Amino acid sequence: MARKPGSRSEITGPRLREAALRLFARDGYAAVSMRQIAAEVGVQAGALYLYTADKQSLLADLMADHLEALLAAWAEEAPEGDARARLDHFARFHIRFHAARADAVFIAYMELRNLTPGNFARIEALRRRYETELEQILRDGQAEGCFALPDTKLAAMALIAMLTGVNTWFREGGRLSLPRVEDIYVDMVLKAAGATAGPPP
Repeated sequence: MARKPGSRSEITGPRLREAALRLFARDGYAAVSMRQIAAEVGVQAGALYLYTADKQSLLADLMADHLEALLAAWAEEAPEGDARARLDHFARFHIRFHAARADAVFIAYMELRNLTPGNFARIEALRRRYETELEQILRDGQAEGCFALPDTKLAAMALIAMLTGVNTWFREGGRLSLPRVEDIYVDMVLKAAGATAGPPP
């Protein structure tokens, strides 16, 4: 099939993903057809299959892209030092990263139910890798005597859920700035981790 001018893979592929991300976040995965995505991109529906196997693969790839970018960004930012300071940094990082990617975050958490078992396992493995990063900080804090937690794995999942929840209500220009939200949430995260007295965040 001849491609239209401007529909080279390096152009159409990213546009396809952007359109799918926007439509899935707005209307929900189940309600969006490949024909709708094609119309957004400006190609024939059949042309989409040059760039993705099917709608399910597209959803899983969008989720994987988000989680792989999250892991890569954390790997670059992950600080050295004591666990209390690292937990402070993790909380701020998580809030900032997710606030800038509202659609990707919504899909990554709300559309898990629509993944096939194989794709769910793929995405869950990436999610576990990120949770393990936080759990390691919590375990280190226990070893240092600065955190008191009955179960670090459960605590990691609970803290990530709390931090990700900022995306459900935060809007730029609202009562609180994002830096102020970070400060408040860091205080709550440290308290939830049973942090002992230390310098203010």
